[in-house]
Amino acid sequence: MTDATEEIPEVDYVEGTGVPIRGNDIDTDQIIPARFMKVVTFDGLGEFAFFDLRFDDDDNEKDHPLNEERFQDANVMVVNNNFGCGSSREHAPQALMRWGIDAIIGEGFAEIFAGNCLALGIPTLTADHETINELQQWVDDHPDGDIEVDVAAETVRFGGKDISVSVDDAQRKALVEGIWDTTALMKANRNAIEETARNLPYLDHTRSDVEADD
Repeated sequence: MTDATEEIPEVDYVEGTGVPIRGNDIDTDQIIPARFMKVVTFDGLGEFAFFDLRFDDDDNEKDHPLNEERFQDANVMVVNNNFGCGSSREHAPQALMRWGIDAIIGEGFAEIFAGNCLALGIPTLTADHETINELQQWVDDHPDGDIEVDVAAETVRFGGKDISVSVDDAQRKALVEGIWDTTALMKANRNAIEETARNLPYLDHTRSDVEADD
């Protein structure tokens, strides 16, 4: 058997329109309430993103950017500090991705949330408070305005100006080089992994050899 090949896309550039989500310490329970996590797959989670912030108990719409028509096609989310804090649920970035978010720019992110975003190929980029406020206001004023996110160069361009952003070194390397999807990498290197396992002296190879013969 030859190694399976599964191409992992490089994520060095994201372009689109923005949506501002204001507020510090927006946790994963706000991003995707726990009652919507009782699913077999992540399919369909997008419609429940920020559900309790978007709807009241009678399912009437509340004032929230994701309910506004002008932001329905946005794919770049602009947030404030400590976004994605709370539990480590991977459903949170899954819901955002299925809503249509390709990149998130903010003042700061919870470490596990950022890691879960990386596993989906969603870059999380940071800038200071004043810069984020400026970008959020610009997005509010120009909902159809184009935002260009250069992950490799760590810059964001909007309204004819460039701002500097930061991307964790390991995240930037993984995204730019197309090595962020660890599951796909393991599938693509299955033979090498099996060969390494066969050479490990502390593993019982009898069972795997029998299974291989079957």
